[in-house]
Amino acid sequence: MFKKSIIAASTVVALASANVAIADDVEVVFVGKNTGNPYFDSLTQGFVDACEVIACNFTFVAPATAEATSQIPFLEAQIQRGVDVIAISPNSPDALNQVFDAAREKGIIVLTVNGDITGNEEHRDATILPTDFSKVGADQVEMVGSLIDYSGEVAILSATTEAPDQNFWIEGMKATISDDPKYADMTLVATVYGDDQPEKSTTEMEALLANYPDLQGVIAPTTVGIAAAAQVVQSRGISDTVKVTGLGLPSEMRDFIEDGTVEGFQLWSPYNEGWLAAHFSVGLKDGSMKNEVGATFEVPNLGTITINENNSINTQSALTTFNADNIADFDF
Repeated sequence: MFKKSIIAASTVVALASANVAIADDVEVVFVGKNTGNPYFDSLTQGFVDACEVIACNFTFVAPATAEATSQIPFLEAQIQRGVDVIAISPNSPDALNQVFDAAREKGIIVLTVNGDITGNEEHRDATILPTDFSKVGADQVEMVGSLIDYSGEVAILSATTEAPDQNFWIEGMKATISDDPKYADMTLVATVYGDDQPEKSTTEMEALLANYPDLQGVIAPTTVGIAAAAQVVQSRGISDTVKVTGLGLPSEMRDFIEDGTVEGFQLWSPYNEGWLAAHFSVGLKDGSMKNEVGATFEVPNLGTITINENNSINTQSALTTFNADNIADFDF
Protein backbone atom coordinates (compact mmCIF):
# COMPACT_ATOMS: atom_id res chain seq x y z
CA MET A 1 0.00 0.00 0.00
CA PHE A 2 0.97 3.62 -0.32
CA LYS A 3 0.58 5.57 2.90
CA LYS A 4 -1.73 8.51 2.21
CA SER A 5 -0.31 10.80 4.87
CA ILE A 6 3.02 11.83 6.30
CA ILE A 7 3.77 13.49 9.63
CA ALA A 8 6.43 16.01 10.53
CA ALA A 9 9.92 14.76 11.35
CA SER A 10 9.70 16.06 14.92
CA THR A 11 6.47 14.12 15.45
CA VAL A 12 7.93 10.92 14.03
CA VAL A 13 10.98 11.12 16.24
CA ALA A 14 8.81 11.86 19.26
CA LEU A 15 6.63 8.84 18.54
CA ALA A 16 9.63 6.63 17.91
CA SER A 17 11.46 7.80 21.02
CA ALA A 18 8.36 7.06 23.07
CA ASN A 19 8.93 3.38 22.25
CA VAL A 20 5.45 2.51 21.01
CA ALA A 21 4.97 -1.00 22.34
CA ILE A 22 2.80 -3.84 23.53
CA ALA A 23 3.58 -6.86 25.69
CA ASP A 24 6.49 -9.20 24.92
CA ASP A 25 8.11 -6.68 22.65
CA VAL A 26 10.88 -7.31 20.17
CA GLU A 27 13.26 -4.35 20.50
CA VAL A 28 13.73 -2.86 17.02
CA VAL A 29 15.86 0.19 16.24
CA PHE A 30 16.08 1.92 12.88
CA VAL A 31 19.27 3.85 12.15
CA GLY A 32 18.59 6.42 9.45
CA LYS A 33 21.14 7.97 7.11
CA ASN A 34 20.85 11.39 8.75
CA THR A 35 18.39 13.63 10.52
CA GLY A 36 16.47 16.33 8.67
CA ASN A 37 15.83 14.13 5.62
CA PRO A 38 12.06 14.03 5.04
CA TYR A 39 12.30 10.80 3.07
CA PHE A 40 12.79 8.92 6.33
CA ASP A 41 9.66 10.39 7.95
CA SER A 42 7.44 8.11 5.87
CA LEU A 43 9.73 5.08 6.24
CA THR A 44 9.90 5.57 10.00
CA GLN A 45 6.13 5.94 10.22
CA GLY A 46 5.81 2.46 8.68
CA PHE A 47 7.78 1.08 11.63
CA VAL A 48 5.77 3.12 14.13
CA ASP A 49 2.39 2.01 12.78
CA ALA A 50 3.42 -1.65 12.60
CA CYS A 51 4.64 -1.60 16.19
CA GLU A 52 1.25 -0.34 17.30
CA VAL A 53 -0.33 -3.61 16.13
CA ILE A 54 2.41 -6.25 16.49
CA ALA A 55 4.82 -7.12 19.30
CA CYS A 56 7.66 -4.69 18.73
CA ASN A 57 9.11 -1.74 20.56
CA PHE A 58 10.54 0.79 18.12
CA THR A 59 13.23 3.47 18.34
CA PHE A 60 14.59 5.77 15.63
CA VAL A 61 18.12 7.23 15.76
CA ALA A 62 20.31 8.92 13.14
CA PRO A 63 23.44 11.06 12.86
CA ALA A 64 23.25 14.70 11.84
CA THR A 65 25.16 14.06 8.60
CA ALA A 66 25.49 11.16 6.18
CA GLU A 67 29.24 10.51 6.20
CA ALA A 68 30.43 6.93 5.78
CA THR A 69 31.26 6.39 9.46
CA SER A 70 28.72 8.72 11.12
CA GLN A 71 26.36 5.85 11.99
CA ILE A 72 28.96 3.82 13.90
CA PRO A 73 28.47 5.45 17.36
CA PHE A 74 24.71 4.94 17.03
CA LEU A 75 25.18 1.28 16.15
CA GLU A 76 27.56 0.76 19.05
CA ALA A 77 25.04 2.34 21.44
CA GLN A 78 22.30 -0.04 20.28
CA ILE A 79 24.59 -3.04 20.66
CA GLN A 80 25.26 -1.88 24.21
CA ARG A 81 21.49 -1.61 24.79
CA GLY A 82 21.10 -5.21 23.66
CA VAL A 83 18.32 -4.61 21.15
CA ASP A 84 16.91 -7.55 19.19
CA VAL A 85 17.01 -6.06 15.69
CA ILE A 86 19.05 -3.28 14.11
CA ALA A 87 17.58 -1.99 10.85
CA ILE A 88 19.74 0.54 9.04
CA SER A 89 19.91 2.56 5.85
CA PRO A 90 23.70 2.34 5.47
CA ASN A 91 25.85 5.31 4.51
CA SER A 92 28.67 3.08 3.25
CA PRO A 93 28.97 -0.33 1.58
CA ASP A 94 31.88 -1.41 3.79
CA ALA A 95 32.67 1.03 6.62
CA LEU A 96 30.13 -0.60 8.94
CA ASN A 97 31.14 -4.24 8.48
CA GLN A 98 33.04 -4.59 11.75
CA VAL A 99 30.26 -3.17 13.88
CA PHE A 100 27.67 -5.27 12.05
CA ASP A 101 29.73 -8.35 12.86
CA ALA A 102 29.90 -7.30 16.51
CA ALA A 103 26.13 -6.93 16.62
CA ARG A 104 25.48 -10.33 15.07
CA GLU A 105 27.96 -12.01 17.42
CA LYS A 106 25.68 -10.85 20.24
CA GLY A 107 22.63 -12.35 18.57
CA ILE A 108 21.28 -9.10 17.13
CA ILE A 109 19.59 -9.41 13.74
CA VAL A 110 20.99 -6.86 11.26
CA LEU A 111 18.73 -5.73 8.42
CA THR A 112 19.70 -3.15 5.83
CA VAL A 113 16.68 -1.13 4.70
CA ASN A 114 16.29 1.08 1.61
CA GLY A 115 19.89 0.39 0.62
CA ASP A 116 22.30 -2.51 0.91
CA ILE A 117 26.00 -3.06 1.57
CA THR A 118 26.61 -4.29 -1.95
CA GLY A 119 29.54 -6.69 -2.12
CA ASN A 120 29.52 -7.14 1.65
CA GLU A 121 26.20 -8.89 2.14
CA GLU A 122 27.70 -11.50 4.45
CA HIS A 123 27.89 -8.88 7.21
CA ARG A 124 24.09 -8.50 7.49
CA ASP A 125 21.21 -10.95 7.74
CA ALA A 126 18.88 -9.61 5.06
CA THR A 127 18.04 -6.48 3.11
CA ILE A 128 14.65 -4.88 2.58
CA LEU A 129 14.60 -2.83 -0.61
CA PRO A 130 11.68 -0.96 -2.12
CA THR A 131 12.14 -2.54 -5.55
CA ASP A 132 14.70 -4.38 -7.67
CA PHE A 133 17.65 -1.99 -7.46
CA SER A 134 19.33 -3.57 -10.49
CA LYS A 135 16.65 -1.94 -12.69
CA VAL A 136 16.61 1.54 -11.13
CA GLY A 137 19.53 2.96 -13.13
CA ALA A 138 18.07 1.93 -16.47
CA ASP A 139 14.62 3.15 -15.47
CA GLN A 140 16.01 6.57 -14.55
CA VAL A 141 17.85 6.87 -17.87
CA GLU A 142 14.67 5.99 -19.73
CA MET A 143 12.80 8.59 -17.68
CA VAL A 144 15.18 11.44 -18.53
CA GLY A 145 15.53 10.21 -22.12
CA SER A 146 11.79 10.41 -22.67
CA LEU A 147 11.86 14.04 -21.47
CA ILE A 148 14.69 15.21 -23.77
CA ASP A 149 13.77 13.21 -26.89
CA TYR A 150 16.71 10.87 -26.23
CA SER A 151 19.28 13.45 -27.28
CA GLY A 152 21.57 15.88 -25.48
CA GLU A 153 23.72 16.36 -22.40
CA VAL A 154 22.62 14.96 -19.06
CA ALA A 155 24.12 15.08 -15.58
CA ILE A 156 23.58 13.26 -12.29
CA LEU A 157 23.10 15.05 -8.97
CA SER A 158 23.54 12.38 -6.30
CA ALA A 159 23.79 12.12 -2.51
CA THR A 160 27.19 11.42 -0.91
CA THR A 161 30.17 9.96 -2.75
CA GLU A 162 29.94 6.74 -0.72
CA ALA A 163 26.16 6.25 -0.68
CA PRO A 164 25.93 2.55 -1.65
CA ASP A 165 22.45 2.58 -3.15
CA GLN A 166 22.97 5.72 -5.25
CA ASN A 167 26.36 4.50 -6.44
CA PHE A 168 24.84 1.20 -7.52
CA TRP A 169 22.13 3.02 -9.49
CA ILE A 170 24.69 5.38 -11.04
CA GLU A 171 26.69 2.43 -12.35
CA GLY A 172 23.47 1.20 -13.94
CA MET A 173 22.85 4.61 -15.49
CA LYS A 174 26.34 4.78 -16.94
CA ALA A 175 26.11 1.27 -18.37
CA THR A 176 22.72 1.96 -19.91
CA ILE A 177 23.82 5.18 -21.61
CA SER A 178 27.04 3.65 -22.95
CA ASP A 179 25.71 0.24 -23.99
CA ASP A 180 22.12 0.71 -25.14
CA PRO A 181 21.87 2.13 -28.69
CA LYS A 182 18.56 3.76 -27.75
CA TYR A 183 20.59 6.34 -25.81
CA ALA A 184 23.45 6.77 -28.29
CA ASP A 185 22.66 10.48 -28.72
CA MET A 186 22.70 11.16 -24.98
CA THR A 187 25.95 12.17 -23.24
CA LEU A 188 26.58 11.97 -19.50
CA VAL A 189 28.71 15.05 -18.84
CA ALA A 190 29.04 15.03 -15.03
CA THR A 191 28.17 13.33 -11.77
CA VAL A 192 28.10 15.63 -8.73
CA TYR A 193 27.24 15.12 -5.08
CA GLY A 194 25.04 17.26 -2.84
CA ASP A 195 25.59 15.12 0.30
CA ASP A 196 21.81 14.93 0.83
CA GLN A 197 21.95 18.51 2.10
CA PRO A 198 19.59 21.06 0.49
CA GLU A 199 22.14 23.87 0.44
CA LYS A 200 24.95 21.86 -1.11
CA SER A 201 22.59 20.19 -3.57
CA THR A 202 21.42 23.64 -4.68
CA THR A 203 25.01 24.82 -5.10
CA GLU A 204 25.91 21.74 -7.15
CA MET A 205 22.87 22.22 -9.39
CA GLU A 206 23.78 25.84 -10.01
CA ALA A 207 27.34 24.78 -10.84
CA LEU A 208 26.07 22.22 -13.35
CA LEU A 209 24.11 24.92 -15.16
CA ALA A 210 27.13 27.24 -15.16
CA ASN A 211 29.62 24.60 -16.32
CA TYR A 212 27.40 22.95 -18.94
CA PRO A 213 25.34 25.64 -20.73
CA ASP A 214 23.94 23.01 -23.13
CA LEU A 215 22.71 20.76 -20.32
CA GLN A 216 19.28 19.36 -21.10
CA GLY A 217 18.55 16.81 -18.38
CA VAL A 218 19.40 16.14 -14.73
CA ILE A 219 18.83 12.88 -12.88
CA ALA A 220 18.77 13.29 -9.10
CA PRO A 221 18.35 9.82 -7.52
CA THR A 222 17.84 11.30 -4.06
CA THR A 223 14.80 13.03 -2.60
CA VAL A 224 16.84 15.95 -1.27
CA GLY A 225 18.68 16.42 -4.56
CA ILE A 226 15.67 16.34 -6.88
CA ALA A 227 13.80 18.93 -4.80
CA ALA A 228 16.85 21.21 -4.78
CA ALA A 229 17.38 20.81 -8.53
CA ALA A 230 13.71 21.51 -9.24
CA GLN A 231 13.82 24.63 -7.08
CA VAL A 232 16.77 26.00 -9.05
CA VAL A 233 15.07 25.33 -12.38
CA GLN A 234 11.83 26.85 -11.11
CA SER A 235 13.50 30.01 -9.82
CA ARG A 236 15.34 30.51 -13.12
CA GLY A 237 12.31 29.75 -15.27
CA ILE A 238 14.21 27.27 -17.43
CA SER A 239 11.98 24.19 -17.23
CA ASP A 240 11.49 24.27 -21.01
CA THR A 241 15.20 23.73 -21.62
CA VAL A 242 16.42 21.77 -18.56
CA LYS A 243 14.43 18.70 -17.55
CA VAL A 244 14.76 17.51 -13.95
CA THR A 245 13.79 14.00 -12.89
CA GLY A 246 14.94 11.38 -10.42
CA LEU A 247 13.63 9.87 -7.20
CA GLY A 248 11.43 12.14 -5.11
CA LEU A 249 8.63 12.34 -2.57
CA PRO A 250 5.21 13.25 -3.97
CA SER A 251 4.59 15.53 -0.99
CA GLU A 252 7.71 17.56 -1.84
CA MET A 253 7.41 17.46 -5.62
CA ARG A 254 3.70 18.21 -6.03
CA ASP A 255 4.10 21.95 -6.58
CA PHE A 256 6.84 21.37 -9.15
CA ILE A 257 4.63 18.94 -11.05
CA GLU A 258 1.56 21.16 -10.90
CA ASP A 259 3.37 24.25 -12.23
CA GLY A 260 5.19 22.26 -14.94
CA THR A 261 8.72 22.63 -13.55
CA VAL A 262 9.01 18.83 -13.44
CA GLU A 263 7.08 16.61 -15.84
CA GLY A 264 7.70 13.29 -14.13
CA PHE A 265 9.76 11.53 -11.48
CA GLN A 266 9.81 8.14 -9.81
CA LEU A 267 9.90 6.43 -6.43
CA TRP A 268 8.26 3.71 -4.37
CA SER A 269 6.52 3.66 -1.00
CA PRO A 270 9.07 4.30 1.78
CA TYR A 271 6.27 3.64 4.28
CA ASN A 272 5.96 0.05 3.08
CA GLU A 273 9.64 -0.59 3.77
CA GLY A 274 9.25 0.27 7.44
CA TRP A 275 5.97 -1.64 7.65
CA LEU A 276 7.55 -4.76 6.11
CA ALA A 277 10.78 -4.49 8.13
CA ALA A 278 8.88 -4.37 11.43
CA HIS A 279 6.80 -7.43 10.55
CA PHE A 280 9.86 -9.33 9.33
CA SER A 281 11.78 -8.44 12.49
CA VAL A 282 9.09 -9.85 14.73
CA GLY A 283 8.61 -12.87 12.49
CA LEU A 284 12.29 -13.77 12.66
CA LYS A 285 12.35 -13.43 16.43
CA ASP A 286 9.20 -15.46 17.11
CA GLY A 287 10.04 -18.09 14.49
CA SER A 288 7.00 -17.53 12.28
CA MET A 289 9.22 -16.40 9.38
CA LYS A 290 12.43 -17.98 8.05
CA ASN A 291 15.31 -15.99 6.62
CA GLU A 292 15.95 -18.39 3.77
CA VAL A 293 16.19 -17.72 0.03
CA GLY A 294 12.94 -18.84 -1.58
CA ALA A 295 10.92 -18.65 1.63
CA THR A 296 7.62 -16.78 1.55
CA PHE A 297 5.58 -15.08 4.23
CA GLU A 298 2.48 -12.93 4.50
CA VAL A 299 2.49 -9.26 5.52
CA PRO A 300 -0.80 -7.43 6.10
CA ASN A 301 -1.60 -4.99 3.26
CA LEU A 302 1.39 -6.21 1.20
CA GLY A 303 0.40 -9.82 0.58
CA THR A 304 2.89 -12.62 -0.08
CA ILE A 305 6.54 -11.62 0.20
CA THR A 306 9.39 -13.76 -1.19
CA ILE A 307 13.00 -13.78 -0.01
CA ASN A 308 15.19 -13.46 -3.09
CA GLU A 309 18.85 -14.15 -3.80
CA ASN A 310 21.28 -12.73 -1.24
CA ASN A 311 18.38 -12.62 1.25
CA SER A 312 16.92 -9.59 -0.52
CA ILE A 313 13.27 -8.63 -0.04
CA ASN A 314 11.37 -6.17 -2.26
CA THR A 315 8.20 -4.30 -1.29
CA GLN A 316 7.10 -3.70 -4.90
CA SER A 317 8.05 -5.05 -8.31
CA ALA A 318 8.80 -1.79 -10.15
CA LEU A 319 9.20 1.94 -9.69
CA THR A 320 6.09 4.11 -9.58
CA THR A 321 6.12 7.10 -11.93
CA PHE A 322 4.48 10.28 -10.66
CA ASN A 323 3.21 12.98 -13.02
CA ALA A 324 0.36 15.44 -13.43
CA ASP A 325 -2.11 12.62 -13.97
CA ASN A 326 -1.59 10.92 -10.60
CA ILE A 327 0.37 13.21 -8.24
CA ALA A 328 -2.81 14.21 -6.37
CA ASP A 329 -3.38 10.59 -5.40
CA PHE A 330 -0.28 10.37 -3.19
CA ASP A 331 0.48 12.22 0.00
CA PHE A 332 3.61 10.64 1.46
